[in-house]
Amino acid sequence: MRILFIGDVVGDRGVDMIETYLPQLKRDLKPQATIVNGENSTPVGRGISQSIYKRLLSSGADVVTMGNHTWDNREIFDFIDDTKKLVRPANFPGKDVPGRGWTKLKVNQATLAVINLQGRVFLPPLDDPFAVADELVQEIRKETPIIFVDMHAEATSEKRAIAMHLSGQVSAVVGTHTHVQTSDGQILNQETAFLTDAGMTGPASGILGMQPEGVISRFLNQRPTRYEVETSEPGILSGCVIDINDQTGHATKIKNVLIDAQHPYDY
Repeated sequence: MRILFIGDVVGDRGVDMIETYLPQLKRDLKPQATIVNGENSTPVGRGISQSIYKRLLSSGADVVTMGNHTWDNREIFDFIDDTKKLVRPANFPGKDVPGRGWTKLKVNQATLAVINLQGRVFLPPLDDPFAVADELVQEIRKETPIIFVDMHAEATSEKRAIAMHLSGQVSAVVGTHTHVQTSDGQILNQETAFLTDAGMTGPASGILGMQPEGVISRFLNQRPTRYEVETSEPGILSGCVIDINDQTGHATKIKNVLIDAQHPYDY
């Protein structure tokens, strides 16, 4: 099985990049499943709307994952319980959390499970992602060994720690949230694909998708600043493609995907 994963979609420019390039990537890379992180995909860069969710699906996403901005656009409460293709972090605390923390889809004769987790270092103190992952993976492996984890976290050490903790139990752990693609793609113990961060998809000219003035001002004066999404050209699309053995669930290859002004489309 080949999985294409696209990192955090930011604002209108990010959705435009998905609509422009995802169909081409699917045509040329031929993934059997495509996962897109959409937690920053509204025009203001926080949360997701139903219309944007549908645009991501119509562009070729099979599953949309989320993160710490899951609840920032309240419209999500109107539709998250009605779809199996949108997953939010499984370790949100409390009972009766809207939506689902993982989902599964049939891929030919195999079943792919997709889990979304959120880290706790430098982020709100959710339930323990390690304990939640252990419980979910133990249950899911009764049905399929092919498990993809979107680990939405700030700290690189936390992302790698959970990947090593789950090594051999899941097919891939790919980090999101920090919006900068890393170059450390590898197969841990010849079993589990790992990438610290898939990067972002959206405006390339700002700072992590935001207009630079507000971000720089915050660093200069340490006063609260409203961050605004950058809307100008050029754009960037970041992610990775992972090959997995259907029988064992072990990853055999991981490769970065990057499209921007310095890396024109060449797949």
